[in-house]
Amino acid sequence: MSEAHLIARVLEGDRLAGRELYDAHASRVYRLAYRMTCDEDMARECTQDTFIRAFSRLNGFRQEAAFGTWIHRIAVSVVLQALRSQRRRSARFVDMDEAREVAAGDDGHDAELASRLERAVDELPEMYRTPLIMHDLEGYTHAAIADALSIAEGTSKTRVAHARAKLRDTLTALRDQ
Repeated sequence: MSEAHLIARVLEGDRLAGRELYDAHASRVYRLAYRMTCDEDMARECTQDTFIRAFSRLNGFRQEAAFGTWIHRIAVSVVLQALRSQRRRSARFVDMDEAREVAAGDDGHDAELASRLERAVDELPEMYRTPLIMHDLEGYTHAAIADALSIAEGTSKTRVAHARAKLRDTLTALRDQ
């Protein structure tokens, strides 16, 4: 069933169609929220808030873009708002025990490198971190990022390039210590 048909059914009050839309997009919204927050609870909350906001505004969805693009734009907005309101920097860091569990079976070097990389990404200014996560980790195109963040496509490319350069500098400095 097409998304346009599902949207029409949701607007008519069909809860099952709403569930189908949710099921089709929830995992990607959650992944984006988790990568941006590094906090499972916050990511789940942002995912819920994204769908609540999307369904409450569904009658304003003009279908000029794909539903997935529209809902991801809402997700980015919800996550950024949640991060601004919380401002607890330590909540965005992944617990070292969790990092070790994820890297179980490794000799520890990969876990340490992953931990350093995550900290370096977390320390990036928000304007660089968000496009980097969306592009390099989530696979969004620069056009989709530009649409989601209400910036020019060239700005998205520039911010990702700056973020990569900052990460390179940070990781080089850590390696040389």
